[in-house]
Amino acid sequence: MPGRLRSLTLAAFRSLTGKRAGLSTGEVDTVRDNLERFIGKPMGPPTTAPEAVNVPMIRHWVDALDDRNPVYLDDEVASATRFGGVVAPPAMLQAWSMPRPRIEGIAERGGAPDEMKSENVVTALDEAGYVGTLATNSELEFFRYLRPGDLLHTTNSLESISARKKTGLGLGYFVTWITTFRTADDEDVGRQLFRIFKFDPSTMGAGTGGQAPKDEASPEGTS
Repeated sequence: MPGRLRSLTLAAFRSLTGKRAGLSTGEVDTVRDNLERFIGKPMGPPTTAPEAVNVPMIRHWVDALDDRNPVYLDDEVASATRFGGVVAPPAMLQAWSMPRPRIEGIAERGGAPDEMKSENVVTALDEAGYVGTLATNSELEFFRYLRPGDLLHTTNSLESISARKKTGLGLGYFVTWITTFRTADDEDVGRQLFRIFKFDPSTMGAGTGGQAPKDEASPEGTS
């Protein structure tokens, strides 16, 4: 059975207290309607990992997290296990596919390593004024342990966009996409669900008297 890792990437998500922005009867959310065309479409082009799974990067990871499981670095111990050799920590799945970041402007890009050059829901929301970005949660699903030498490539697609939400950060939308990780032989080895909240900072406290609404905002109501 695949292992699952659930993590809130930003504790501030708990402060996203809000609710669906009140639309009067018959009112149409034209921004949301215009985003419908992106559902099921790629968020960007396929990517190939800059490096194959390798021991030096595994060593950096386990040192940083103080994870001393010997199957990650000790060939002798790992060879005697069901793995038959050294394997990578499952939580490194996303790390292997990350491109080298361009630091200039990274905060304005919401932490993205580079600018999104293809049209997708994120760029469309930016153009509509929803320029704020908050990573809310991520789920990783692992199909097998990765081994040194595995070279990953990824594809992704937009899974859902929520109805417009009213939060303490302002009006916005939860955007969720799925990334699939494959080896050079096109073997599926994992998936990641990633969700962000795209909001319009100029609407912070809109309709709330400057106070965060009491009802908790969530991605419920996504397509």
